[in-house]
Amino acid sequence: MTVPVGRLAPSPTGLLHLGHARTFLLAYWHIRSRGGTLLLRMEDLDGPRAQVQFADAALRDLEWLGLDWDGPVWLQSHGLPRLNSAVSALIEAGKAYPCVCSRGDIRSAQSAPHADSAEPRYPGTCRGRFNSFADAERETGRPAGARLMIPAGGIQIEDGVSGPSTWDVASDVGDFLIAKRDKAPAYQLAVAVDDAAQGVTEVLRGADLLPSAARQWHVQTALGLPHPKWSHVPLVTDADGRRLAKREADLSLAELQQGGCDPRAIVAWAARSAGVSAPDRVRASEVTPLFDLARVPKSELRLTALTLETLKRARY
Repeated sequence: MTVPVGRLAPSPTGLLHLGHARTFLLAYWHIRSRGGTLLLRMEDLDGPRAQVQFADAALRDLEWLGLDWDGPVWLQSHGLPRLNSAVSALIEAGKAYPCVCSRGDIRSAQSAPHADSAEPRYPGTCRGRFNSFADAERETGRPAGARLMIPAGGIQIEDGVSGPSTWDVASDVGDFLIAKRDKAPAYQLAVAVDDAAQGVTEVLRGADLLPSAARQWHVQTALGLPHPKWSHVPLVTDADGRRLAKREADLSLAELQQGGCDPRAIVAWAARSAGVSAPDRVRASEVTPLFDLARVPKSELRLTALTLETLKRARY
């Protein structure tokens, strides 16, 4: 049998919270329970938002929870030549093209149905206009990024939690960025290229990233890369149903750690939320042989005030 290869991939743009803890624990158990290899990648390409102190904090948090991984930490920013080469190869193959459009340009070009969406559909303004970044910038006097040419029609994504779903990326968002206008590789390209470079065969992450699987499928297809098995687990929300988020300054693992919280209580909470019968305090490694992805509920996990207070009070 092929040994599964998974990864933990925190983004150092803020402090990790309980939602991250649960997802990373599930990813850890999903691979370790089958004797697989687990890698750790720091996705630190997000410009000034990616900071060293957040990367250091993420490593401390994962170790505090009792997680381990195989091999050294993979810093995505150290692979810029590889990522930039992938962008260049796609442009040279006629599968991507330079684009000088700003977000404002795209929004102003939209019709009413798309104008108010969180991510307006790109109308293809620059498709076929330029042969290279240099041509685009010389002709327009504007910095150029790159977009992947997305064929019309839907694709099906098989998910280990939610099952099959159909996505029409061309209709939903159109040709999406694979390199930003400052030439930094965009998220969808970087994840697809690095998953292949690291030999990742399985990806378990939050359900909010299911749409990204469809885009990464297109990047992988264009580059001739394999598609990993995807599993997108439901998110943790607060008592009102709002998803936990770094930008909302939700309670961080660092705060819980500083307050004396016993990480075994967080592990037990995550384990029980995933259908594992666990005591009030348990180590991550002790849950591993009991984990089964098929038992993970398909609905969002509400973090009630009582549960949060219980976790805060769970001291050593």
